[in-house]
Amino acid sequence: MMWLRTSCGFWFDIVVPTPFILMLRPRSGAQQWVALEEYRLVPSVNVFEFTDQYGNLCQRLVAPPGKFSVHTTAEVMTSDHIDQGFGAPFVEIQDLPDAVLGYLLPSRYCEAEQFGEMATEITAGYLPGYDQVAAIENWLRSAIRFEPGSSDVPVSAVEVNLRQYGVCRDLAHLGIALCRSLSIPARLVVGYLYGLQPMELHAWFEAYVAGRWYTFDATQSVVRGGYVALGYGRDAADVAVYNQFGPSVYPVASEVQVDLIQR
Repeated sequence: MMWLRTSCGFWFDIVVPTPFILMLRPRSGAQQWVALEEYRLVPSVNVFEFTDQYGNLCQRLVAPPGKFSVHTTAEVMTSDHIDQGFGAPFVEIQDLPDAVLGYLLPSRYCEAEQFGEMATEITAGYLPGYDQVAAIENWLRSAIRFEPGSSDVPVSAVEVNLRQYGVCRDLAHLGIALCRSLSIPARLVVGYLYGLQPMELHAWFEAYVAGRWYTFDATQSVVRGGYVALGYGRDAADVAVYNQFGPSVYPVASEVQVDLIQR
């Protein structure tokens, strides 16, 4: 295991009172333990927290006109390696938990119905289940160019496949669509990765085989640990770290940092 200190900050210039929904608090679970948190808003405003349908911790607030900033810090224990499960079997649809079924379906940015033939070709000769997902991950590494900063808005799996490059979120969308086309549940995860270059918020995907979720990240050439999850969902529409409503507001600055610490 390893201890990480994650921090994130956004700075805004607000023109009119602006409602926000934030998703910036990591949740303790089977793969990570959150020991300490700080959540600071400047200026301070009323915040209401709720848990969304995917179990993510979300914060509602209205930002006042003027300069407004959000700063979060957490100390998290997480795994220093990623579990691999070669040979782990495909789970028959009738045996999947109810909470997993929604991750089989096409979604806004993961048009699984478009990829059946392609996924079958990519995974030909591989055992159903984990080995198929690993083959998809390897195909993404070789066929889709990872270009940090190449896109500011979510791009669908179909478009990523056509243009053959994308940011971490784009590669994950395509991987999810390919998995779902094979009836393997898959979901998007947004959070932090220790040692990521350039350092920024990160996205990867998980696939459900052999009764559990496994992590896959085609942007990394070496399988390693150091992941801290902030949110889970069907695709980027479910896991935006912030949504704002009304006239568009964009950060004038942002900062992300992940440090290895001793506890």
